[in-house]
Amino acid sequence: MNNASKPADKDDIERVWRLIEKIDICMFATLDGGKIRARPMSSIPRHAENTVYFLTDTQGHKDSEIAADDAVSLLYAEPNHGKFLAVTGRARVLDDRTLIADLWNKDAEAFWNGADDPRVRAIEVTLTDAEFWEGPHGVVATVQMAIAAATSLPPVLGEQRKVDLQ
Repeated sequence: MNNASKPADKDDIERVWRLIEKIDICMFATLDGGKIRARPMSSIPRHAENTVYFLTDTQGHKDSEIAADDAVSLLYAEPNHGKFLAVTGRARVLDDRTLIADLWNKDAEAFWNGADDPRVRAIEVTLTDAEFWEGPHGVVATVQMAIAAATSLPPVLGEQRKVDLQ
């Protein structure tokens, strides 16, 4: 069932946040002039703040790309479970040592010498909207496509919605 025109409701907003929390790694996309650049990053969601944080390094290109254009996309996917989410938002790079210490986790230890490492920065992404798609996968999807082909009825491809997060 496609409900793309349905207005965002509390359940859809909660669904977006559940997907972000469950999937964790996203493709973090920025604009670099006329090109889109994406890289995998581990997200640190803060639903109450409508914000997703990332720890990053000053030696990357994200800082200058965000300074030039703060519009970003976060693309989450769990294809083996039929779950996809695209989120857009506004980003800024922060050199806030208290925040970085608060966001610090075991995964970060693989990249830096601690939360006080001067190369560590936090990226704050304030979410503006999202679009999710959750549908059947594997054998179920194959059977539904076969039924649709045999009956000339459209296949049931799951749920898809645009969600305003502001």
